[in-house]
Amino acid sequence: MRVEIWSDIACPWCYVGKARFEKALAAFPHRDEVEVVHRSFELDPGRAKGDVQPVITMLTRKYGMSEAQAQAGEDNLGAQAAAEGLDYRTRDRDHGNTFDMHRLLHFAKEHGRQDQLIQLLYRANFAEERSLFTEGDERLVELAAEAGLDAGAARAVLADPDAYADEVRADEREAAQLGVTGVPFFVLDRKYGVSGAQPAEVFTQALTEAWGERSPLRLVGQGDSDACGPDGCAVPQHS
Repeated sequence: MRVEIWSDIACPWCYVGKARFEKALAAFPHRDEVEVVHRSFELDPGRAKGDVQPVITMLTRKYGMSEAQAQAGEDNLGAQAAAEGLDYRTRDRDHGNTFDMHRLLHFAKEHGRQDQLIQLLYRANFAEERSLFTEGDERLVELAAEAGLDAGAARAVLADPDAYADEVRADEREAAQLGVTGVPFFVLDRKYGVSGAQPAEVFTQALTEAWGERSPLRLVGQGDSDACGPDGCAVPQHS
């Protein structure tokens, strides 16, 4: 069974939702038969690469809320994250363009290190003092290496603005076709959708139902036919 997760590194609920989903997945009896794929979604796709501002400033301008309201929201998110065992800095974080991070995640997917990298990116953005947006590509290369990727190859990907750009845009188009307007958004076997950072119990229910409704293979044609198997191949019998 495949679970696809549309998310953005700048999305705090994606950070929390991933932890809740993984809690459900860890207890799922068929966990080893579930493939998890992370898909790209930008919350702020029009933001220029060098346009970085404090999270509180971004929230007040984007949603028209006061600084006190924005800070209260961050404090609430910090409490939600802590309940899942996650570190979350409620002060002095910043916000910027995440397109290069998504390109790097597609590179990581090719090398089987996507989940490791996205977790490190979340940690860097939400829990660490160093900015993920102001230190340039070398900060992303550092995290890629920590995730087990070749630093030189990661640097080359970031230096080429076209590398994996089509893959990111394809994910975003697919999200639009599926009707995804917010993240995190979880798609299970292209049959079930779970929107938002739901409690672990909701993910458990979704995993169980999606697993139970997997369609068994339907055979066309009746009777035995010539085929090869572990014990060899059928030998034609002549009358």
